[in-house]
Amino acid sequence: MKVLKFYDSQAEDSLLLTFNGIFDPRAELERELDPFLQVLEAHASGWMPDVVTGKRQRKYSRSSFWKALGERRSERTTGLGLYRTKWPVLDMSLWLSFSSLPPELDCMVNVKPLSFFSEVERCHQFVEMVRAWASRYVVTHAAAHSADDAELAGSPRFGREQQISIRDGFDKVYEVFWLNVFGPKLVETVGRERMLSTPAHRVEELPNGAILLVTWPTVTDFASPEARLAQARAHVHLRPDLDFDTVLRTLQERSAMLAPVEPRFDPDMAPLLSRVVDRAASHERQRRIAEFNVWRPPEPEEWRPADSALPSDVEDPEAAREHYDTLAEHLVALLHTEVPSVFKETPESLTEVDFYFWREEFPKSRLPESIEQYAIPAIGAYLGQVLVRHLGGSWIPRKKLEEAQVRVGNRVWFPFVRARHYMGSRQALLDYSLTWLFRVAERHQS
Repeated sequence: MKVLKFYDSQAEDSLLLTFNGIFDPRAELERELDPFLQVLEAHASGWMPDVVTGKRQRKYSRSSFWKALGERRSERTTGLGLYRTKWPVLDMSLWLSFSSLPPELDCMVNVKPLSFFSEVERCHQFVEMVRAWASRYVVTHAAAHSADDAELAGSPRFGREQQISIRDGFDKVYEVFWLNVFGPKLVETVGRERMLSTPAHRVEELPNGAILLVTWPTVTDFASPEARLAQARAHVHLRPDLDFDTVLRTLQERSAMLAPVEPRFDPDMAPLLSRVVDRAASHERQRRIAEFNVWRPPEPEEWRPADSALPSDVEDPEAAREHYDTLAEHLVALLHTEVPSVFKETPESLTEVDFYFWREEFPKSRLPESIEQYAIPAIGAYLGQVLVRHLGGSWIPRKKLEEAQVRVGNRVWFPFVRARHYMGSRQALLDYSLTWLFRVAERHQS
């Protein structure tokens, strides 16, 4: 069985549920969790898990669920993962802690894409699932919302240090999400009557004293002006100490950060920037697109007019050129598995190389001495070879690598100097990209 990998799939928004509840450790575990599974199977229409993972993967069934839970059990905890082999993508986990007081039942459900929940009935079924769980297992707090917007809201720390957020949990209304279940303790802190009178799409008191609150019929509309207004009203109602205009403005700013932005990248850099953007977390993607729409790489400085080129100072120019070829082969040897196109020494392979080094954060993740001794010479030689092969360039060998030049048209280029600038930082991999130097050299070819 090949499950769909949540974090390897397309970076896009998802519906994230966090459920922090309490279970009875004295009861037989199967009897205690059977209602959990009944509710899941009844309401997870279209996104029901079909794989359960303990120490190994199994096709989902009640029996495989109990096997997985049993094989991961220790004296203090047990847990498992639940996934899907078909769209939509699911990342779900259940974790039980027997030693905590009170014993904790924590569940996380993440379904991608968020657009899967565009229908009112599908959202209703999701709410009913959470309502049934929260009625059976007393919650401290549960919430379901856009994962991207929750990230921008600072969930789950909300500006607190990690240890403090773990210690205190959701001890006050830091945020009102699309779907909320406030546990009895928080209800009493806020005031039961105040909470029940919250202006929202749905407010319901559960049998165990918790209160369920839904701000809007569909979660996919969370960023609309109307849904944001409802969210702000609910939040300020529960937190009278907050300023309504400030809360609403913050929500509107988050909507603007998530609003789709049309890419308008520099045409020469678009193939590289598109791949960089694809690696961004979905809540950061639109901001990155907007940044790259106005960003332009600095004009290359690693050149001089051809009539002021440094003359060759080596005794055997042909041997020097063979040395450059050998250095370029070192880059091929380094990258051929991850970047197969590196064999071709083409302009397109330069973009592939740029992206690989950026993705790997190469200047930071490798030892400085290795970069100096191996990477910079190999990168410079490879860039020079592409200039020679595709722009009709010619090497002007020098004893010092950084003085070696490739003549193209009325300019000479210093590929080893470029490689040194390039390896300066992750940002330098974009500012001094091999792709950009090649395209500029191409424009000055004649």
